[in-house]
Amino acid sequence: MSGFIESFRNIFKIEELRNRLLFTLAILVVVRIGAHITLPGIDAGILAEAQKNQASNTLFGLYDMFVGGAFKNAAIFALGIMPYISASIIIQLLGAVFPYFQKLQKEGEEGRKKINQLTRIGTIPVAALQAWGVSVQLASRNVNDVSVISSEISGFFFTITTVIILTAGTIFMMWLGEQITDRGIGNGISLIIFIGIIDRFPYSVFDEYQIVSSGARNLLIELVYITAFLFIVAGVIAVTVATRKIPVQYAKRVVGRKVFGGVTQYIPMKVNSAGVMPLIFAQSIMFIPSTVLSFFPNSEFMQGISKYFDYTSWFYSFIYALMIIFFTYFYTAIAFNPKDVSDNMKKQGGFIPGVRPGKPTSDYIDNILTKITLPGAIFLAIIAILPTFLMKLGVTTGLASFFGGTSLLIIVGVALDTLQQIESHLLMRHYDGFMKTGKLKTRR
Repeated sequence: MSGFIESFRNIFKIEELRNRLLFTLAILVVVRIGAHITLPGIDAGILAEAQKNQASNTLFGLYDMFVGGAFKNAAIFALGIMPYISASIIIQLLGAVFPYFQKLQKEGEEGRKKINQLTRIGTIPVAALQAWGVSVQLASRNVNDVSVISSEISGFFFTITTVIILTAGTIFMMWLGEQITDRGIGNGISLIIFIGIIDRFPYSVFDEYQIVSSGARNLLIELVYITAFLFIVAGVIAVTVATRKIPVQYAKRVVGRKVFGGVTQYIPMKVNSAGVMPLIFAQSIMFIPSTVLSFFPNSEFMQGISKYFDYTSWFYSFIYALMIIFFTYFYTAIAFNPKDVSDNMKKQGGFIPGVRPGKPTSDYIDNILTKITLPGAIFLAIIAILPTFLMKLGVTTGLASFFGGTSLLIIVGVALDTLQQIESHLLMRHYDGFMKTGKLKTRR
């Protein structure tokens, strides 16, 4: 424990790292402030009253957790960073279909800059569409036939201003995330989602405390839930850092000739190479049907369909799990290309014992990657849909979503990535890291 405290103190001894951390914290404070600034034309009192009658176990309640309560507050940051994530998904999917995007993905840093620019441009129409859905949803909310929207700004003018402000809010958050990545500690977009989820934790704990104190649930049952949550956290961390290593032997030149087997190294392959991105991708896609259905609040047919996309429905859980498995393989294929690894090994004179260089090596690595990715993908899917089961057992929506699903996976993944960034700065300047070995295993 003393070693960890000493490592924490070392952070503030490095001026650059200290400035990066303070800059990151300042940006995150701005994000949280924006989550509490209500849209113009919204009556905050009536909105608060309307929130009491709205169920928190819907997909909108889950969306609100990702944006740190901004959606419930009808704030200028109500859309969060999700439109940017959706645009990023669309661009990456286009890369699997259109040669132009495939070419950009292979052009290195220059291609990455073009893809980022296209993603920024694509964020605008996605955010505008979702903002329109939010304006329709707000217009349909009322308390005792009194609308949450002021009569002075209702109608077309409210829709236009809401779309402009929410779209601008998303673009501003996207810029803030890029500033954290460039001038802060890194992982800007992920940290914005992370801080939004963490913000809901005290409220979830307080709700659970009220249930126990009121006698609605036995304290022993609560302790069983807490123990189960701790095991879930341990399992998530274990799968996140689990690695499979393939031995690679390299030729060693000795007086003009090659002696094979002189050097043995390993190819580290993660059980979960994709990290939290499949969860974010799948969740962003699952928000789309609810957004579209929100355009028809008075249609019984559309509202009937919306029940299938309710956060607690079995249909939603099944589709969500399938999408997580798909995106795990999809993102792993983008992040880890067996052909590139095989080509690099061949150029360096390396080979896998018992496997010929070239395509056989590529196929061998791909086969191993496919096998170890499957259990990781299934594990992600199970953890992601676990809140549905927990809520059926009586756990509050907030706590179930926080400890048993996408939220927990994102928190663990982003926390490990952030610690790895700090660890790198410490070791680069010859300070002790957070781990006794001096290394913190990264997920990628």
